[in-house]
Amino acid sequence: MAQESPKNSAAEIPVTSNGQLEDSHEHSFNRDLKCSLPVGLGLSETKITSHGFDSAKEGVVEAGQFPSKGSSASPKSSVIAPSSAAASRLAGQGCDLIIPTGGRAQQKSGPVVLADEVKNPAMEKLELVRKWSLNTYKCTRQIISEKLGRGSRTVDLELEAQIDILRDNKKKYENILRLAQTLSTQLFQMVHTQRQLGDAFADLSLKSLELHEEFGYNADTQKLLAKNGETLLGAINFFIASVNTLVNKTIEDTLLTVKQYESARIEYDAYRTDLEELNLGPRDANTLPKIEQSQQLFQVHKEKYDKMRNDVSIKLKFLEENKVKVLHNQLVLFHNAIAAYFAGNQKQLEQTLKQFHIKLKTPGADAPSWLEEQ
Repeated sequence: MAQESPKNSAAEIPVTSNGQLEDSHEHSFNRDLKCSLPVGLGLSETKITSHGFDSAKEGVVEAGQFPSKGSSASPKSSVIAPSSAAASRLAGQGCDLIIPTGGRAQQKSGPVVLADEVKNPAMEKLELVRKWSLNTYKCTRQIISEKLGRGSRTVDLELEAQIDILRDNKKKYENILRLAQTLSTQLFQMVHTQRQLGDAFADLSLKSLELHEEFGYNADTQKLLAKNGETLLGAINFFIASVNTLVNKTIEDTLLTVKQYESARIEYDAYRTDLEELNLGPRDANTLPKIEQSQQLFQVHKEKYDKMRNDVSIKLKFLEENKVKVLHNQLVLFHNAIAAYFAGNQKQLEQTLKQFHIKLKTPGADAPSWLEEQ
């Protein structure tokens, strides 16, 4: 009888342990054989080796050229991982597949499942570093382009004018603050000297009988001046503390928001420039995904920029109202205290401090005089 061609279907090659045909296992054998074969590999390129039921080995399907008559079969079997399309076809035929993450086919006995990809913390950190580096590069390129006059920048004329005025006012308020601190230091030294001078006059008034009244008048005058000076010093220190809070806390907090707004503006312009460059280029299968991704990033940074611009506008509005209220009270206090002190109106000076609820806490006010120390 002529030998059958190897191109016959798998259903025509049922094999049992005694060499007899067995129809009961034909259907399951055909399905298992189809699932075992690599995709795109015809039966003409396979060889089926069978053993008896008493053998420890099972049937092996080998990939490769079907050996010619008289050639020996290879003892090793090769397994080829199916492609994604082939895996879908096999899954549709009821086959169980395992697809490893490393791309290598793994042979496993029994039912197999799809393996999920395990997230690696190191890879996540590396991805964050990559995104940060890319964002930094784009922003640096945008800043250099703006300084060289080659790049365009988004400008809100009204908001930029308000920010410039705020920065200029901050410098002027800082100058007033430095001068007020210098005046406070000098006034403290003068009050301290007047107090010591009054104690010296009082001592000489007791020891010089012929000049008792003259030394006594001067002692009382210097002590009164020292007392009024301490009152004025308390008003000036209160003025300094209020202006310092306004300049170094309230205004500084607003300027911090302004810096965040400027950073958001640079990012917005950087991604806007990137999107414009992609839109000017060709549109093909390679560039369209990049344009879509750039559009999404641009939209994210645009929303951030709009939010920061709104925050800066609100803070500038509240800062202006707070600044006017604070400076109005402090300037009135400073004027009334200085005028009452140099006019010699002690009652008016004390009334000014009570009006602004200022309590005097001058260092060394309760310290004993040099006569008491001796």
